[in-house]
Amino acid sequence: MAEKAKSDFTIVGTRQRKVDGLAKAMGRARYTDDIALPGMLHGKILRSPHPHARILSIDTSAAEALEGVHAVVTGREMAVPYGVIPWTPDEYPLCTDRVRYIGDGVAAVAAIDEDAANEALRRIRVEYEELPPVFDPFEALESEGGDDAPYLHEPRKPGWNGNITKVVKLEFGALDEGFRGSDVIVEHDFLFEGTTHAPIEPHCAIGLWEADPPGRHEGVAFSEGSGGPGDTEAILRRSRGMETKGKSDRGDREGEGQLPPPAGQLTVWSSTQVPHYLHRELSRVLGLDPARVRVIQPPVGGAFGGKSEPFDLEFCVGLLSMKAGRPVKILYTREEVFYSHRGRHPFHMKYRVGATRDGRLTAVDAHTVLDGGAYASFGLVTTYYSGQLLTAPYQMPAYRFDSTRVYTNKPACGPKRGHGSVQPRFAFEVQLDRIAHELQLDPIELRRRNFMGSDTRTVNELRVTSNGFLECLEAVEEASGWRERFRQLPFGRGLGVAGSTYISGTNYPIYPNDMPQSAVQIQIDRSGRVAVFSGASEIGQGTDSMVAYLAAEELGVPLEYVRVMAGDTDFTPVDLGAYSSRVTFMLGNACLDAARKLKAKVREAVADHWECPPGQVLLAGGWALHAPDTGRKMPIREAFVLAESRFGTLGAVGSYNTPKDVHGDYRGGTIGASPAYSFTAHVAEVEVDVETGQVRVDRIWVAHDCGRALNPVLVEGQMEGSAYMGFGEAIMEEQVYKDADHGRAGLHNAPSLLDYRIPTSLDTPELTSLIVESIDPEGPYGAKEAGEGPLHPAIPAIANAIFDAVGVRIDRLPFSPPRVWRALQDARARGELEKPVAPEDP
Repeated sequence: MAEKAKSDFTIVGTRQRKVDGLAKAMGRARYTDDIALPGMLHGKILRSPHPHARILSIDTSAAEALEGVHAVVTGREMAVPYGVIPWTPDEYPLCTDRVRYIGDGVAAVAAIDEDAANEALRRIRVEYEELPPVFDPFEALESEGGDDAPYLHEPRKPGWNGNITKVVKLEFGALDEGFRGSDVIVEHDFLFEGTTHAPIEPHCAIGLWEADPPGRHEGVAFSEGSGGPGDTEAILRRSRGMETKGKSDRGDREGEGQLPPPAGQLTVWSSTQVPHYLHRELSRVLGLDPARVRVIQPPVGGAFGGKSEPFDLEFCVGLLSMKAGRPVKILYTREEVFYSHRGRHPFHMKYRVGATRDGRLTAVDAHTVLDGGAYASFGLVTTYYSGQLLTAPYQMPAYRFDSTRVYTNKPACGPKRGHGSVQPRFAFEVQLDRIAHELQLDPIELRRRNFMGSDTRTVNELRVTSNGFLECLEAVEEASGWRERFRQLPFGRGLGVAGSTYISGTNYPIYPNDMPQSAVQIQIDRSGRVAVFSGASEIGQGTDSMVAYLAAEELGVPLEYVRVMAGDTDFTPVDLGAYSSRVTFMLGNACLDAARKLKAKVREAVADHWECPPGQVLLAGGWALHAPDTGRKMPIREAFVLAESRFGTLGAVGSYNTPKDVHGDYRGGTIGASPAYSFTAHVAEVEVDVETGQVRVDRIWVAHDCGRALNPVLVEGQMEGSAYMGFGEAIMEEQVYKDADHGRAGLHNAPSLLDYRIPTSLDTPELTSLIVESIDPEGPYGAKEAGEGPLHPAIPAIANAIFDAVGVRIDRLPFSPPRVWRALQDARARGELEKPVAPEDP
């Protein structure tokens, strides 16, 4: 299909409102915690006070006897391991035999109110045998295990250290030859301290079990006491796996002698990013027929990756409701949100980078140790992402990365906005700045010289189509006055630049399957209304708005005629979730697929009525128009009536799956591969107070190549939100835990929004968004992602600006006043506290 110009669109490319914006602004949106069902109970989870311990016994009798308590559950009642990556299922909804971090769930209760639930938790008696914890990832690597100091998990391979989640070692090109041909080599260590998401809305879930009435079991024969409606003991036996004969995966329940699933339906409302994956795991872990599980996703008040996998509360509300016979809600406290975590991994990185005298990269060698916390989460993917996503937008003749993720007795790390590549991008872009300084080259010019181009392949064989990185560099260079101001500002003030790339959806689905990664169903009503049934997750990024724009544009109806029905696994097609910036590209293409099938029918019916070729029928602005004479037209609803009269009820489905040729043919080549990549460049301006170490970021210019901007307002909002989040991580955020010398080891250092510092509106720099459009040939109307990519360059751009301001490198995050002050003091003692000189080649 020929590429459309901006003038060809009526809605796409224009500044539109979000379809759910007014409801949220007016307080009409109902989040999960706003839902109150009749007879609803309040649930609470008992959490471990120890970072590492065996569970010897749990006595819940006193809690069960407490007035107002309707149900209590423990880990043995849900003894099925799960994990968001099917190859690393190492979690249980509640711990069965061992706790692995302070905050690990041990038991859960459902009571008449929150006070009764909390009192019930206090009455549960758990006997622990404490075990030596390990908090340092290098100590975890060196551990030899044993009964007295066991590994956190069973070794994944014979001879492996059981504290290792994943090891990835990949090499591309002639690395040693590349370094031998280098005129300059820089090698440094970096530490990116872990950070967490801090969404406004805590995790929340509601479970509602509705047992079938007696006698209606839909062909399933139950014997007395064998698991019919209301048979709690049978439900518990199934939950404990007592009927399973040699089956390790209770999703397969066809073994002889097994009891059938309990008769009824479980509905779970959850503030999740992955409703369809949660549906899958609820069915598997609780032993329920998937057709009798329903997940509803109300509006989500922020997620950023922190709700992109199942959590203990979702399983607990399900089983508690099954036991109590009443709906159960669990809302995390803010402290529990911090312990649930799944945020950015701490990365210990060593980067060696070589270049020729004229600034051409020759070789890159990266060694990384990832501190993964207690469970795998997305860690297998994170380990790959830590290296695979670094190879654009620059040409790399030779590249090697060696990444190891280890378990420690801290809350599990997972995906946070820009998953897996924010940390290495910080290290690499600072190394590029070092090379430019050593060679006396302008840092922007060095990046230009290494630009990889478009319609090409990276050194690790990832396919790159559209690439607007040069335009991004040019945009921030001009907007910031770089040529006139870089290295020319007074001492204490500086400019820094950085670039990056990110995926637009991943070739690697959340669990292996050959089915579509995204799907949409569209129904047209004879009134002119269009209903879009979308399984994707709206988490504030504008997913529902995006499909509304596409459907309205393609079918020619006003935006207010489109209704988006989303977030309910009972009536929406499967979409794998809001992760890896996949929604615009994948869901958008699925939506266009369905809309174009309907559009063809409408055009054919109108053409038959007008006695003209279908290609002469246009649908736009609420009208069907005759292209040769647009004065000949009919309201869109009349066109829909003609089509329904001819073809019957108007409905269509559309789907999307990634192309097969976007990755290399090697183990791990699919991870990091994407149908398209976005590109970003930042310039940051900072002021450093040399007496206090305070770094003030005054302004960040953000240029982002998003393909076509379907709605510039939303794209700018995503760009500003990403840069804001990167700024916060650079200057103030860190998720750290106490050690033995500073309180109870393993206890979170600041599990509240009072103590965990995130930027307020008073802290935030002026953000300037510069949209670059490199229309992608495979994106929906040419669009690519804009939700995560704009974060990556913020941190290294600030780091490089600090160097421009005072000549001091800070290679460990965050750039907090104490850390910067110490670096300034060390530089002053060496006589090196001075502004760098301007490059000879501007």
